[in-house]
Amino acid sequence: MTEHKIGTRAEWQAARAELAKLEAEQAERNAEIKRKRLELPWVPVEKKYEFDTETGRKTLADLFEGRSQLLAYNIMFGPEYKLGACPGCSNLVDHLDVPALHLAHRDVTLIAFSHAPIDRLIAYKRRMGWQLPYVSTYGTDFPFDFGLALTKEQAMKIPEISTMVNDPPEWLQDWGKQVGAKLEDGMRENPSWIAFARENGTVYHTYTVSAPDPFVAPYYSFLMERTPKGADESEPRAWRKDEYPDAIGASR
Repeated sequence: MTEHKIGTRAEWQAARAELAKLEAEQAERNAEIKRKRLELPWVPVEKKYEFDTETGRKTLADLFEGRSQLLAYNIMFGPEYKLGACPGCSNLVDHLDVPALHLAHRDVTLIAFSHAPIDRLIAYKRRMGWQLPYVSTYGTDFPFDFGLALTKEQAMKIPEISTMVNDPPEWLQDWGKQVGAKLEDGMRENPSWIAFARENGTVYHTYTVSAPDPFVAPYYSFLMERTPKGADESEPRAWRKDEYPDAIGASR
């Protein structure tokens, strides 16, 4: 017998109606936030950046591939990571290949950035089976200029980071082993979405959002919110899709 609250169909319908009111309020609030997001001022990108890509060196403007909008996810994969990208970031990117196709038909180019050298990005992309463009910011000021990476000094001045580095929970210690980096190095990469626009030859920075914002999470987490038991928020561990310790569908 389940320990969850049991009710009649009428009780469920009444409770669902109350929840619907809250969901409608949230939807209205989300619409307001969306409007505010689109009203943010655009900032011209005046510095010239060149990146290593799978097909050679490219400028920021080149990354648009002829479209007027660029949306990029910054995967935690720093130069010090010896065993691959962050598993949680990898889970997120596992969902992006098909959306990239749909976005391309809507004037948006979708790519991924990481701070590690391009040869390691290419190898990891091949391992994960991803198709979207993967661009290295290694050797550029770009990740530091846009808050996608921190210097050691900057990182240790952030209380949340310094606390976790100095007294890491078990799951974070395991994460360090998964990526093959010391936490003081691994935690300097910032998982983020960043957006740019291009008009009349000028590139503009328009938006950035970083973890722990819910938008910077694997998309299965949004599906988990609608399942009977929800997500296990007490267990922040993530595994790459080729490293799960148990079989698919194993019961717990």
